[in-house]
Amino acid sequence: MSIDNQIQVVLIDDDPHLRQALCQTLDLAGLNVLPLGEATGITARLSRDWPGVVVSDIRMPGMDGLELLAELHGQDPDLPVLLITGHGDVPLAVQAMRAGAYDFLEKPFASDALLDSVRRALALRRLVLDNRSLRLALSDRQQLSTRLVGHSPQMLRLREQIGALAATRADVLILGETGAGKEVVARALHDLSSRRSGPFVAINAGALAESVVESELFGHEPGAFTGAQKRRIGKFEFANGGTLFLDEIESMSLDVQVKLLRLLQERVVERLGGNQLIPLDIRIIAATKEDLRQAADQGRFRADLYYRLNVAPLRIPPLRERGEDALMLFQHFADEASSRHGLPLHELQPGQRALLLRHSWPGNVRELQNAAERFALGLELALDSTPDNPASSVLTSTPGGLSEQVEQFEKSLIAAELTRPHSSMRSLAEALGVPRKTLHDKLRKHGLNFANPSTDDE
Repeated sequence: MSIDNQIQVVLIDDDPHLRQALCQTLDLAGLNVLPLGEATGITARLSRDWPGVVVSDIRMPGMDGLELLAELHGQDPDLPVLLITGHGDVPLAVQAMRAGAYDFLEKPFASDALLDSVRRALALRRLVLDNRSLRLALSDRQQLSTRLVGHSPQMLRLREQIGALAATRADVLILGETGAGKEVVARALHDLSSRRSGPFVAINAGALAESVVESELFGHEPGAFTGAQKRRIGKFEFANGGTLFLDEIESMSLDVQVKLLRLLQERVVERLGGNQLIPLDIRIIAATKEDLRQAADQGRFRADLYYRLNVAPLRIPPLRERGEDALMLFQHFADEASSRHGLPLHELQPGQRALLLRHSWPGNVRELQNAAERFALGLELALDSTPDNPASSVLTSTPGGLSEQVEQFEKSLIAAELTRPHSSMRSLAEALGVPRKTLHDKLRKHGLNFANPSTDDE
């Protein structure tokens, strides 16, 4: 059994009379004390972040104070250990101080000396744990910035929200378009939480056939249905102690939604064909690309489940809303791919940067990552045209000379301006800062068309 974090002092002495007297002194000073007659097994009961101190006699049967010090510091070198010595043990105590003991008290000692040493050790312990927590928080933020790349206000806000929610027990609903990185966000929530040592189980509800979804999620007992020959542990039960990520939750049938609602409310699961309610210590992270409120209004999604899930929503912004994050992400993925394939790194040229910024990325980060992979391999890459991006683009990691790059950049600028509303060729020419005749020539050269010329352009 682990030692409660409310315990401030573990007092170890094989002399019951001295142990009782010291325990009384510490107790009267308002300190929570755990008195023990031996040191064996104590290290296994102390977590690395236990906020207390250890006071131990040096000479004891079984494990002595020096052995205890070495074992405790093998687990946490910063744990304060105070040693109690007899008159003839002072050389041992000096040796222990060199080995990392916080202090030693020579018998007989005054009660005030013990209290002063323990209080100073507790203050040091609090400082050490505070600094450790700060370092962990800084590391978590750095970890988030490498997983969720970008400096746009939307991404800064998303990382802040993830950091705040990760430390809680709240279930989370992730909202985001296809390819936006919903599983990346879910894994970050798990890895930055107290559940990080537990399992992370990801399942795509949209990829499961209706006939197997309940068995996959809730498990089944032998004979529950035709073909169920042995017990199956479902995903919820398998994720016990950790996190279950349920993607495309909008695709679940209404019957399965009822069971999920019960699980969320009661934290128990019942296998198909079984009668036993199995308690769960689990966090649910659901994700959807649809508007669940609208789906509920249309009768396709249970309203009570929607409100149960929508307590802590996280919206992942689509790539088209993140500005120059697309450039940072593209270079990040391209550099990763180059390193993985043992190829030289390629820098984006100005014309290429313009193409990336102009593209609307309907497939979001997933589409961009695939594009970056092709770029790193030196393959010519056509970015598909979309309603918001009528001119298709070609991107390659091996551009030609300066004149070719200038031509490509000029074409990308004109194509980008063509995506904006213009009532006439004159308006378009003024926006680009060129005469109309020059604009006509450049449109013809680059194979671009202006769809709404007015009579004032004749």
